[in-house]
Amino acid sequence: PLLAGLGLYVIGTIGCAIAPSIPVLMATRLLQAIGACSGAVIARAIVRDHFEARESARMFSRLILIMGVSPIFAPLFGGFVLMFGTWRTVFWLLTGVGAVLLTSVLFLLPESRSDETAAQAARENVLASFRAVFRLRDVVGFLFAGAFNSGALTVYVASSAAVIISVYGIPPQAFGWVFGSNGIGLITASQINARLVRRHHPATILRWATKAALAVAAILFIDALTGFGGVWGILVPLFALLTTLGFNMPNAMAGALARDPARAGATSALIGTGQFGVGTLGATVASLLYDHSARPMAGTILFLILIGTTVFHLMVPKGHSS
Repeated sequence: PLLAGLGLYVIGTIGCAIAPSIPVLMATRLLQAIGACSGAVIARAIVRDHFEARESARMFSRLILIMGVSPIFAPLFGGFVLMFGTWRTVFWLLTGVGAVLLTSVLFLLPESRSDETAAQAARENVLASFRAVFRLRDVVGFLFAGAFNSGALTVYVASSAAVIISVYGIPPQAFGWVFGSNGIGLITASQINARLVRRHHPATILRWATKAALAVAAILFIDALTGFGGVWGILVPLFALLTTLGFNMPNAMAGALARDPARAGATSALIGTGQFGVGTLGATVASLLYDHSARPMAGTILFLILIGTTVFHLMVPKGHSS
């Protein structure tokens, strides 16, 4: 599946690069996205095949360097590429990246699926796997925590430029530094988390991280509502919020995948669906409500984190350590 997905990604990306019209570009972008999702889904499952909960949380903290930070830094890198080429250059560059990944997987990545997992997949269809995962109360809690907090990250990525540049008047040239600083906060927190999981269970860290995220999101919303602190009343809570996500995202992934190793692929697919689904919905709502203030962004972020935190604390017992 990973080889097929990467092959589809390369074909779709070439189609984007040579697209003669917007409708063709949209169609090939969809093809590209279907292929690209295989990497995120299967990478998580491969980590779970090799490591138990604590160690997988440490490995996911390493993966956050790419999976969590790429949405933040990709626009900055894309802007840099456009200084030397056109939008088609971006897709040709991505084609090269996809070809390298495809070759690397073909020759360097051994199969990680166990015989038990293969037998499980043979006797159970995909929908049955999803139903079985959703019957696990604690897994649902981890899925919600990861999806809704990751959704808050997507809302930030989609809304922050309009808010920080248009509302608060920060020059576009300086916005890159704001974006990058928040990315550093996320990276730093995820690497600290890699050390913390050696002494504390991922569920324990996640319990505190979700509470911290909720508190920071509430401060962000209050500042946006009252105008307290001006631009710093927005920038400081945003930095703190993204920092909490560095503790949230890897532990939510590890907790969800730890419960049923034989269905790691199905669980990983639900993680990705939740993250992108909630993120898309949240970003759409924030954009529709945009009123030339920070209130829609802050309110949507608070709402998403409130749901994720509430469901996690209701569904995952306090003494959870499995």
